[in-house]
Parts: sequence; C-alpha cells; structure tokens
Amino acid sequence: MFDSGVGGLTVLHECLVALPEEDFIYLGDTGRFPYGPRPIGDIRAFAGQIASHLLSLDVKLLVVACNSATAAALPWLQERLDASIIGAVHPESEAAVQTTQNRKIGVLATEATIASRSYQRALLELDAGLQVVAQSCPELASMIQAGDVSSPEMVAAVKGYANPLKEAEVDTVILGCTHYPLVTPMLQRVFGRDVTLINPAREIARQAGQTLERKGARNAAGREGAYSFLCTGNVEAFVDVGARFLQMPFDDVRGIEIPELERMTVA
Repeated sequence: MFDSGVGGLTVLHECLVALPEEDFIYLGDTGRFPYGPRPIGDIRAFAGQIASHLLSLDVKLLVVACNSATAAALPWLQERLDASIIGAVHPESEAAVQTTQNRKIGVLATEATIASRSYQRALLELDAGLQVVAQSCPELASMIQAGDVSSPEMVAAVKGYANPLKEAEVDTVILGCTHYPLVTPMLQRVFGRDVTLINPAREIARQAGQTLERKGARNAAGREGAYSFLCTGNVEAFVDVGARFLQMPFDDVRGIEIPELERMTVA
C-alpha cells in the first residue's frame, strides 16, 4: 500500500480493522509530498517506481491508497504490471451513486485528481443523469499532513471549498483524498447531517477484502497479521504525524532513499 504521505494511513487503519489476519507494508512518499500540484507525468513516474519496489517484496495485492496517484496512474499500472492492483475513485464512486437520493454528488479532491476528471468519468459511467460538482482543494491535504485539523485557517478553508457544493444542493459528497477523513467532523458540521460523506478509506478497504476473497488469497481467520512502514522523508516526522492518522501502534518504520526508488522503472 502506498500514498504520497500519511493520508493513506486512513486506508491502512480500515484494512487493519477489516482484514486483521493480513500482513501490510505501507510506503509513504513524504519526501516528494504533495502529489496534488504536480504534473500527471511526474505522479505516474513516482507511482511506477513505488509499485515496482513494493511488488519486488512479493506482495499479493497492491493498494494505491492515494487519490492523486490513482487518478494519474492506476490504469497505466494495471496495464503494465503483472499484479493485482486496486485504488481509489471507483469504490467510492459506486458508494456515492448507491447513496444519493437527488442525483447531485459533490467531489472534494486535490488539483491533480480534479484535473484528471477521473471521478467525473467514473460517476457518469455509473449514472449518466447525475449532476457532479467537483471542487479542488489545493491547501487541504498539506494542512492535514502538517497536523492541522482544527485551526481557524482550516475551518475557513473547509467552508470555502464546501460552498460551491452546498450551493448546488448536493446530498452526497465524496472525500476524494485519503487525508480528508481526518477532518470528517468539521466537514459534517459544515455540510449538515442531511449530506452523506463518502469515506474513501472505508470503500477501498472493502474492495481490498473482496479482491482477496475473489482470488482465494485471504489468510486464515484468527491469524494476527503484522504491518510495517517505509517513508522517503524524515522518519521521525513520519512517525509523529502518522501515529495520529493510524490511531494504532506505530512501530517497524524505516526510511527508504528516493534514488533507490528511482532505479525502479515501469516500461
């Protein structure tokens, strides 16, 4: 499992709860965070390097726990790598379509994800009559990554990003970045209880379980799985912020140098 930073730890948390018998390796590319403002070509290259490295560790499923990387690279990775690879976008799009009553769905995501139009395409493929309101949130992931989940600046940012969706009277909002579940209480207060928030972490974890089940690859029930971490940036900072995201013991962490990843390429 990998993410541009620590946001994907919300996905790992859901997977650890839903699939306690499985082992997980999480790589946070904190040395190159954030992905959102970067060109799609750069994000695709990073995703290819990380995917190649993780697959070299003989994993049975690769989870792209980053919406920007999913939008930029998931089909590209699936076409080029002989492995089971899943990601964001489709799981939460399906959940949103099943949830909405008025067929008005909002999407909050990074610039790269919104620019890719991946959510817009996925939603309209499921229901061509939907009204989709997509809002990029340039500051949100970086603020959350820095540990800010409640400052006045965060409140103002959330309200500003939410306004176009509220004006469109959406009844369902996809949190299109795995960082965003960390500010769910604030988002729910801004949107109100009549609006359903779709948590990408929960939907990705559900798809991971279904994929392993379909492949006949799940470990035996009752087994206690292990989990470990890699990060490309400062290890101490990763542990400090990551422990708050994961909300579970945060051990077995080591750094990995970016040049080591850059030697891994996808043709």
